[in-house]
Amino acid sequence: MPTYELVETDFMAQLRLLSDMDIHITGPGTGQMYQTFLSDGSVTINLGKLKNSSYQRSTTTYASFMEQYMTAGAPYIKGLYYPINERRNGIKKKELVTLIQRAAKLITDGFRLPVNSRENLAADGQIFIEMCEKDVTFCREVTVRAPLRETSCFNMWAEDMVHEVRQWSSQGFIAGKRRIRCPLNHILLRQLRQKYNIVHETT
Repeated sequence: MPTYELVETDFMAQLRLLSDMDIHITGPGTGQMYQTFLSDGSVTINLGKLKNSSYQRSTTTYASFMEQYMTAGAPYIKGLYYPINERRNGIKKKELVTLIQRAAKLITDGFRLPVNSRENLAADGQIFIEMCEKDVTFCREVTVRAPLRETSCFNMWAEDMVHEVRQWSSQGFIAGKRRIRCPLNHILLRQLRQKYNIVHETT
């Protein structure tokens, strides 16, 4: 019977580093994938990035946390997010220090596991969940893939929907000779933006 020798690799060293990490700080993208390897009771901080709808007639700049589902799907860690309405002003040292202090307190005080997936979402991610709960048509369009269904409706980020960008705007957008627009209860969405205190500004 063959025997196998476990050879130390850079990847193993990277996983070991992550498993020893208490606080993980990253922006959207590949860095979000590492949180899966954090130890139980760790905290991940999502700094977000900025997106804008400059290709539309009215422009809005808004925070984008992107892969929130990675945090929601890791109930053994706690997710924190840069203040959603402050992100458009850049990343400020004071806000970052406050987040790190919050993370440290969570770790030293301890928090209950498993963490509810909804609690590990930013405000715009929670709006997405609540929209799905209250609007059956919307939920079907963004979660069910079907041969004749518009792919732009489920190939999306929650923040774009929350800020009514492109396919989520009342006018939709033109692609070739087609106008693409996804079903969205704009009245309900605007009520939820107010409920979750998300500022939506256009210029």
